[in-house]
Amino acid sequence: MPDAADSADTAEAAPPPPVLLLHGLAGHLGEWDDLTARLLADGHRVVRHDARGHGASTRTPADMTRAAAVRDTVSLMDALTLPPAILLGQSLGGLTALLTAAAHPSRVASLILVEAGPQGRDPELPAQIGAWLDNWPTPFTSFGQASAFLGHEAWARGLDWREDGTGHARVDRDTMVAAVAELVTEDYWDQWSRVTCPTLVVRGERGTMPASEHTEMRTRRPSGTSLTVPPGRRPRRPPGPPGRPPRDGDGLPGQRPRIGRPQALTSDGGLYACFAAVSLGILRYSWMDGLFLLQCATCHPLD
Repeated sequence: MPDAADSADTAEAAPPPPVLLLHGLAGHLGEWDDLTARLLADGHRVVRHDARGHGASTRTPADMTRAAAVRDTVSLMDALTLPPAILLGQSLGGLTALLTAAAHPSRVASLILVEAGPQGRDPELPAQIGAWLDNWPTPFTSFGQASAFLGHEAWARGLDWREDGTGHARVDRDTMVAAVAELVTEDYWDQWSRVTCPTLVVRGERGTMPASEHTEMRTRRPSGTSLTVPPGRRPRRPPGPPGRPPRDGDGLPGQRPRIGRPQALTSDGGLYACFAAVSLGILRYSWMDGLFLLQCATCHPLD
């Protein structure tokens, strides 16, 4: 009979946790194509879906609140009998992931938030989202035009491409505005304080998440919260109005308001490096003066 050491050596390793990917406002599940392939190659079960009001899901549901999005997330996990999962959400999808972890801690093994946090209370956000969507030059006349305007071909693939070669928005403008309506008056700091799982918060070097919100998240929840800022890149901006140099807020016609796609991240590969750091064991953790420090050659951690 093998001894205990032999048994440990020959026992099959536990499978890695499943990964649930949650896209941002006006996005679709295809944005995760590159990352999905990498995760599958590493042995993860990967689940992704079009959020309500997006992609192939119901275009104009009656309820676009974050509570409804959390219910959808948990219902999906129930339907697939998922064990505790890694939730990776970008922007508005990241907020849904955060709220799911707060309300259902037993369902979430770890949390990765990309350009997403609990700050809220932005009275201008609905108008910004509406103006941004109104500015889309739809129908797009070519895939190349759509890719250039939206910032990446993955987002262009999420359009409704018709037989005449034109691309139309799948999302409904008013439904997208409704999705952020509660962020005018609500913040989610209380829910953030109730998250118990290890969390990585990723802010793009030139992203739209305020640096103050990023650091406040660790201040309010120092145990188990790691912050990282991957080096960013952004397409060269046209100059601002005559008489002053370019500044934040100037940008390409397709540049998104705060709740949106991760233009500031370097690439799917850069995002994957940060994801792998937490969930695939690529990085090492060290405890120094009670701080949970992130050590990763591909990321720029905050000490």
